[in-house]
Amino acid sequence: MMSALAEGTAGSEQESYSSAEQRFRTIYSMLRSRICLLDYAPGTRLSEVALAREFDVSRTPIRKVLGRLELEGLVEIRHGVGTLVTDIDLDYLCDVYELRMEVVSQLGLMSPVAPADDLMTRIRAILERTRQVPTADNPKRLFAEVNIEFFEALMELVGNRALREVAGLLFYRSARMWPYLMPDAAVALEAEMFCNEIGETLQLLENGQMAAIGNLRRRHVAMALQRLKLMSIEQGLVA
Repeated sequence: MMSALAEGTAGSEQESYSSAEQRFRTIYSMLRSRICLLDYAPGTRLSEVALAREFDVSRTPIRKVLGRLELEGLVEIRHGVGTLVTDIDLDYLCDVYELRMEVVSQLGLMSPVAPADDLMTRIRAILERTRQVPTADNPKRLFAEVNIEFFEALMELVGNRALREVAGLLFYRSARMWPYLMPDAAVALEAEMFCNEIGETLQLLENGQMAAIGNLRRRHVAMALQRLKLMSIEQGLVA
């Protein structure tokens, strides 16, 4: 039997590990969001010292977070230069979007998780926030935020961990395309189409049609890709 001292030590180690892991997840999520929302524009240098000071941690967890973001293609760590937010390569990100189309088609098929009541409530709240996009103080930013929120909500329907990991990697690698490419004049129309997608998703979930979620998502990702390509051409960013 484990002694009281050993139990206390094990408990402290577990608590310490949990606290460290939670700190990592918090910092990682915040930095990833800043990159995806263009708070950190492409080419921005991220200072380990400044970030450690901001989050009141040592540089070790900051290095761990930046290493994870580098693996995901959101930052580049250059010897003698530092950590830079990666540039937006539109041709490559279009390839990412095309792969996303195939991955999201599996939503609702691979270990689907029935939506809990609180998830349905949150998706309805996301729909209401999306309806507010055209009249928001910063419509483009709100659109980018609800885009991320909706994706995260959908991931709660996926029981297959590998699928969640791959879908998340591809989504966050390409999420910057919306705030980067979308002209102000297009925000209201994009928000309307996004509302339609969220509404259709809610209907499928309410009717228990989990298997149809992937096909719906694939169709909307395909249409979004075509619109993003058109935006990039209109702005002269690609031939």
